[in-house]
Amino acid sequence: MNKVSLGHSGLLVTPICLGSMTFGEQVGEADSHAILSHALARGVNFIDTAEMYSVPARAETYGATETIIGRWLAKNPGARQQLVLATKVAGPSRGTHWVRSGKGMTAADIVASCEGSLRRLQTDVIDLYQIHWPERHVPAFGNLYYDPVRETSATPIREQLDTLAGLVKAGKVRAIGLSNETPYGVHEFVRLAEQHGLPRVATVQNPYCLINRTWENGLDETCHRLGVSLLAYSPLGFGLLTGKYDQGGATGPSAPRGARITVYESMRKQRWGRAEALLAARRYNALARANGLTPTQMALAFCYTKWQVSSTIIGVTSVAQLDENLNTWGTTLSPEVLQGIDAIRWEIRDPAL
Repeated sequence: MNKVSLGHSGLLVTPICLGSMTFGEQVGEADSHAILSHALARGVNFIDTAEMYSVPARAETYGATETIIGRWLAKNPGARQQLVLATKVAGPSRGTHWVRSGKGMTAADIVASCEGSLRRLQTDVIDLYQIHWPERHVPAFGNLYYDPVRETSATPIREQLDTLAGLVKAGKVRAIGLSNETPYGVHEFVRLAEQHGLPRVATVQNPYCLINRTWENGLDETCHRLGVSLLAYSPLGFGLLTGKYDQGGATGPSAPRGARITVYESMRKQRWGRAEALLAARRYNALARANGLTPTQMALAFCYTKWQVSSTIIGVTSVAQLDENLNTWGTTLSPEVLQGIDAIRWEIRDPAL
């Protein structure tokens, strides 16, 4: 895999990134370390995590994922120098009072979160530090509409940028990014950075997959013109696009044992648990099989080959899954398959937005 540049940051990463939100919940520490080592051996140089991980978020596992990664780095001298390490500062509380109780995200909040991540990761610097979700009210995580009445913003974007600039100046952060953002947010972060000589956001980490292509409804042009890179998360739609839920659904005796949406009720209540999302996934999965591909191959190849995507974040629970995802690199989709994908989207649109 040839490395790609993230925005204007100078960071060079593989077009496949290892996501880690399963570490500490679905995946124990020993298996997490094996996955990290195998990813590095296979040439992946990009790891993404967050202070609030693992997922589903619980007070008992807050920071667990970063801690697991930090212990792996300590056990593997030299690994840190080979990697681009990304993590995230949580936004205002979304029912996670143990992370942040206030409605805003103050300078003190950001600095304290960064210091905590540095300690847990056992590193001196975070290569890419991202705002996990906007401090503003935005239609994200399954919400469809922006509602001005729900706006409770308490920390101006300029203040957030000033604080992140201080972390960059102190040598604790190399580059900054956003996540779960809107076109307005990206434009405003870039505008204020250029106006005041502050660090420019390099990336936006948003969902992008066959059952959620909302990125193509304006954010793709925004980021292309502003030179901001997409880090695509949930390329397999929380497992819906692997085909494992096709026969038995997400609940009941025939549901796949140990699968994320089956195990966690909180996940079934989110966008990935919608009946419409499974209906659409089944259509895409059938298209893959009809064209000699596994559902996983088609879903990942779709992301791997799209011009909009700089790096695709894959989350796995085993080394075998990691190999399956990495081995899909280089797969191309025929014009007929791409036409079939667009035909399904035209009919069903984005049920997991």
